[in-house]
Amino acid sequence: MASIYIDEDIGRDEPTQLGTEASPFKTLQFAYLQHPAQAQYLTRKSASADDEAAKEWKPAAKSAMKKVVNYYEQQKKKASREQELAIRRKGEEDERNKVLEEAKKIVLEEDASLPKPVTIKLDESGDHIKLRKTDDAKGKGTRVRVLGRVHRERKQKDVLFVTLRDGYGFLQVVISGKLAKTYEALTLTRETSMEIFGEMREVPAGARAPLNRELHADFYKIPKHWRAAGGDDAITNRVQASAEHATLLDLRHLTLRGETASSVLLVRDALEFAFNQAYHEARIRKVSPPALVQTQVEGGSTLFKFDYYGADAFLTQSSQLYLETCLPSMGSVYCIEKSFRAEKSLTRRHLSEFTHIEAELDFIDFNDLLDHLEFLICRVIELTMADPIIAEFIKKLNPEFQVPARPFMRMKYSDAIQWLIDHEIPNEEGEPHNFGDDIAEAAERRMTDIINKPIFLTHFPAHIKAFYMKKDPQDSRVTESVDCLMPGVGEIVGGSMRIDDYDELLAACKREGLDPEPYYWYLDQRKYVQFHYPFAD
Repeated sequence: MASIYIDEDIGRDEPTQLGTEASPFKTLQFAYLQHPAQAQYLTRKSASADDEAAKEWKPAAKSAMKKVVNYYEQQKKKASREQELAIRRKGEEDERNKVLEEAKKIVLEEDASLPKPVTIKLDESGDHIKLRKTDDAKGKGTRVRVLGRVHRERKQKDVLFVTLRDGYGFLQVVISGKLAKTYEALTLTRETSMEIFGEMREVPAGARAPLNRELHADFYKIPKHWRAAGGDDAITNRVQASAEHATLLDLRHLTLRGETASSVLLVRDALEFAFNQAYHEARIRKVSPPALVQTQVEGGSTLFKFDYYGADAFLTQSSQLYLETCLPSMGSVYCIEKSFRAEKSLTRRHLSEFTHIEAELDFIDFNDLLDHLEFLICRVIELTMADPIIAEFIKKLNPEFQVPARPFMRMKYSDAIQWLIDHEIPNEEGEPHNFGDDIAEAAERRMTDIINKPIFLTHFPAHIKAFYMKKDPQDSRVTESVDCLMPGVGEIVGGSMRIDDYDELLAACKREGLDPEPYYWYLDQRKYVQFHYPFAD
């Protein structure tokens, strides 16, 4: 047994150190881990050059030795446990590899004596799909063929439960017996695509599954290129709910497969379908205006500019002007198209690209416009909520959602300014609101939430609205314009009557500093058609 030297000043805690007087360690703990249970451990502390006494080697203190011995024993036990765990894992891995090698030998073949399957979507139901009753041993359910992706899976003893999705719905699949012992079943990963055949049955009492049914598989196929990545590349490792927002955005192509993101897209689809249906019920025709334009509709600072074969062009801010050109020949028209606004903002009211639902109505007055908007909003919600699956998505996404009650409240801008003053809700500068202020989103939302009902906020000052909006005949300071405010949401709809007089519209263009030349086609609508009725969107 040797003496081990520790010098706090010149020593080093490295395995290459020998622990001799010429090659000491820096700390007692490291020295003991490298050379446990030696004859003695001699230490000396850092000291000034003229402190000769401090340079003498002294035995380590008993209290210090007790601590390092205890730490060594703890590390020794930990290493022993880790070694045992590694051995156990190695054994389990060897056993699993053995099972997987045996599983590769299992070949599945479809039973030719079974009925020909009916191919269905996962949400499909009806008389053509019969469910076998749980307590009916002799009964038969319809044999079906489904295709979908593994949304989740779990194993219970020798039975594999797989939830498939196909964009239309979810279906629980029960895979048992030989089918659950194949290599594909044992290595199944989420997002793997599967083609499955089997019998449709009711779920047992007390169990739950989508549409209260499950598919008992008798055969399935998983082509090699249908298998999703596993291990570190498994989707559950790459996309996690706890991941940072920026990470999820970078992996948007994968997060869209999640229940929340996909349900948002499904609700959007249902809403767009409902808008189309509601507009057609109102006998309003759909058109498709261009996305590449040479005129602005909103502020010029929000235009995305690009070169169009040598000429300046922009991504459209709104299809409104083009809808007006279709109105004389088609009657009331609408579109569902993309609009673009070059606004660098992180608020939810400002998007660089968004789906814009717009309409132009003929032969109406301002009250007709408000009535139409109220009908449209309520009818679209009614149609959307009529689908129980979509209604369930909405309930999960927004548990507090309530169908808006009619009639909507109607409040003029001037009354809103006074309401904000009375309730001591300041503007963005912290000052009381004044007539002419562009009411900020925060104040607008607070007012709407306090009133707690849908509001048609009308008659905004002309100087804060677009050049084409018609002024109120009773008050030239304001326009016949409207924003619909919804509690908990904010503004959802904006609209106005349109200037129908050529000279007035031309003067409005010049007042806003717009060159009338690029708008010749828009001005022509008043010049040649001689509108004597207003417009609105």
